[in-house]
Amino acid sequence: MKTICVFCGSSSGIDPDFIKAAINLGETLAESQVTLVYGGAAAGLMGVIANAVLEKGGKVIGVIPKFLASKEVAHKNLTELILVESMHERKMKMFELSEGFIAMPGGFGTLEEVSEMLTWQQLGLHRYPIGLLNINGYFSHLKLFFEEMEKKKLLKLVDMKMALFEDSIPKLLESMSNYQAPDIAKVMSKATS
Repeated sequence: MKTICVFCGSSSGIDPDFIKAAINLGETLAESQVTLVYGGAAAGLMGVIANAVLEKGGKVIGVIPKFLASKEVAHKNLTELILVESMHERKMKMFELSEGFIAMPGGFGTLEEVSEMLTWQQLGLHRYPIGLLNINGYFSHLKLFFEEMEKKKLLKLVDMKMALFEDSIPKLLESMSNYQAPDIAKVMSKATS
């Protein structure tokens, strides 16, 4: 993976480990010469990870809608800042630029972004790895919810395995590097037979 999109909060939250993890992930991406693609903001965990990549000499591409950039939340010192018209266009552009996705702690926007990437893979629109960095159990309830979906037969086990939950950056990047997307044609044929 030469580019990884990171979804995370425009707030830093109250757990200082979230900031530490954002710095650590940013430094790791820069040292591995992986370009960060993210939502383009200077605030919160978004700004922390972008700054960490830049301080280590890495590349950062931000994608932000004009209406947010005009409120002066756009990061001014990125390798590249792409202005788009809408939130939908932002997500599509980040997808087009990326070869893998990581969700860090965040709110509704982060949840919506990672859910859409999982759905797109479920539909066979891409085969990229999707990781959730489970810092201090932040995503543990989401993992339990996915397991409940599978138990109730609203989600297939193969689909649930598309979400790579790991509690450390090295484990997450290793899981993503080793990820093999399911053969959607076979999965779909089983569903209809």
